[in-house]
This record gives sequence, structure tokens and C-alpha cells, in this order.
Amino acid sequence: MPRRCWNVLVACATIPLAGLAGCTGDSDKDRTQKPLVSSPADAPESTSKLPPRKADLPEPPEGAGKIDPDAPEEFTATRSGLYYRILRKSNGRKPHSYETVVAHYKGWLNGGREFDSSYGRGEPSTFALNQVVPGWTEGLQLIGEGGMIELEIPGKLGYGPAGRPPMIPANATLHFIVELKKIK
Repeated sequence: MPRRCWNVLVACATIPLAGLAGCTGDSDKDRTQKPLVSSPADAPESTSKLPPRKADLPEPPEGAGKIDPDAPEEFTATRSGLYYRILRKSNGRKPHSYETVVAHYKGWLNGGREFDSSYGRGEPSTFALNQVVPGWTEGLQLIGEGGMIELEIPGKLGYGPAGRPPMIPANATLHFIVELKKIK
């Protein structure tokens, strides 16, 4: 298992998301398995046998941009098991798994308990997509700059059996609303 980058987080406070959203400290070329989505062109609408799921649209966090009026109530599943829905479309450029992005986000667990929010800190976070949990790496490649996505990340694409105590239990499903502000 790759070494977690919690120490890097402490030394580099410009990546606050990395500590909670899943910094693993490895790069795409160092991963033992092929990335789930290596480029935006590799990201099909759905290649999963998992059925789509419906849910009410979320209430955007204070400070977030608007959700499109025609945003889907239905989540789409990818082959990895990630569920997502595009809340705000964008014609902006989509990031690659090796790029650094600036994003605003809110993360919560099943039951609604929030565990992290850049909105709460009042400024977006900057992080490398190859240094966060696989669900983030995959999900953020599905939207362009200026877009907004809702992610439901199963435990295997999040922190897995280790969790991130005390905030995130083992095998927890992670929920996020993410606005992709910029690709660096």
C-alpha cells in the first residue's frame, strides 16, 4: 500500500484537502495498477453494470455557485463503482490525472456529517489529482473548469479499511460537491 502523505500535508498547508480527501503520496507512474481514468477522453458516461440511482439535488454550500436548472436527479456509475452527477456543465478544459487543480468542495459521510469543506475555510484548495483518493482522481476528470460535480465515493475508492480516524471510519462512503475552479 502506498505511503500516506499526511506528513506532506502538515509541511505543505496549501493542500488542506490532501489530508482529508485522500492524499496517498504516489504519482500515476508509481501506482501498481492502471489509473481508473488516465485522460478525460477515457471517461465514458457509464461503463458500469451498476444501476443509476436517483436522489434529491443537494443544497449547494454557502459560497458555492449555482446548480444548473436541468441538473440530473440521477447518479451515473462508472466501471470502478464511483457514482457521480454533473451539477453544473462546463465547456472548460478537463484535467488529466497528473495535473494540479484548484477546487472548492464540501465532503460529508452517510448520515450527513460534514468532515471537510473549503467553503468553510473561505477559499478553494489546490492539490494534485494523483495525490488524492482514487474517487477524486477519477471524478474530477469528468468535469471542465467552471463545472460542478457531486461524487459518491465507495470505501474502496476512498480511504478503504484504514479509514482516516477519527473523522472517517473504515470503508466509509464519501460524498462531495466539488466546483473545479482552475487547472494549473
